[in-house]
Amino acid sequence: MNLQSLIVALLVALSFAYAAWSLMPQALRAPAARALLRLPLPSFVRQRVLAASCASAGCGCSGCDKAPAAAPGTGSGTQTGQAQPLVFHRRIKR
Repeated sequence: MNLQSLIVALLVALSFAYAAWSLMPQALRAPAARALLRLPLPSFVRQRVLAASCASAGCGCSGCDKAPAAAPGTGSGTQTGQAQPLVFHRRIKR
């Protein structure tokens, strides 16, 4: 194998790892990050992996069991047991 093939193989492997990490659900990313923390990593990589191991999901939802309680008077009917209406919008035909 020549040097060009080795560089291409390394770039493809790193691209695969980045894409897999980016698209991985948070439920799988946190345990994988904790497993990576057992390895001897450089400090800048260790900080990023540590942040990923305890980060919440990207959509702001960490699951129903971890949802913060609504403050009184904020209008969140789900926390007080009040029903909230569903609003359906018509699609505009083109």
